[in-house]
Amino acid sequence: MKRNLTWGIGSLISFALWTVLILLVDVQAVGPNDSKVGFATFITWFHRLTGVHMTLYTVTDWLGLVPIAVCMGFGCLGLCQLIKRKSLFKVDADILLLGGYYMLVIFGYLFFEMVPINYRPILIGGFLEASYPSSTTLLVLSVMPTLAFQVNRRCDNRKMKQITMITVVLFSAFMVIGRLISGVHWATDIIGSILLSFGLFKLYQSAVTASDKRKKNGVQ
Repeated sequence: MKRNLTWGIGSLISFALWTVLILLVDVQAVGPNDSKVGFATFITWFHRLTGVHMTLYTVTDWLGLVPIAVCMGFGCLGLCQLIKRKSLFKVDADILLLGGYYMLVIFGYLFFEMVPINYRPILIGGFLEASYPSSTTLLVLSVMPTLAFQVNRRCDNRKMKQITMITVVLFSAFMVIGRLISGVHWATDIIGSILLSFGLFKLYQSAVTASDKRKKNGVQ
């Protein structure tokens, strides 16, 4: 529990510091409509290196429905437990915590939509959209690890656990790399999403471990 908590807090602190650095270091008006971004020299170099690939952007955009489906699946699991057990407090603690965790991820997304740190390197549909952190990357890296985590907790089939883990890792890697090289985000947006999602997930793991420990002590 302490290890996950330490990693979670450390990652969130790193995300906060990274965000501050983006606001302060090498800020230049190099984005569309003279929008300002931090680490301008590096991110414009990287953006020129990768170019813009709208097909890859569209593919990763649609695949963003996969983590949403995962959220809905766990929501249905919690609802079924609620109906069957007739009490919210009888729903598995890790599922309740998962619901709270997903709400926290959504809050993080909405917050940065309302308080833009920087904007995309290209116009989307003629409009300048908030870009930091990458919302699709945040969603994927926050949700997909919970699928592997829950399958590992609830499934006794070792092969199924391995298949799930490999699928989650490959899918997540494709989505992160895809968003990075599609050219619709600055590289700093992707890094910010990785730090934030990792920190939030580790806090969720820590909370579940603490809940398991309390339950075990209660039984004893």
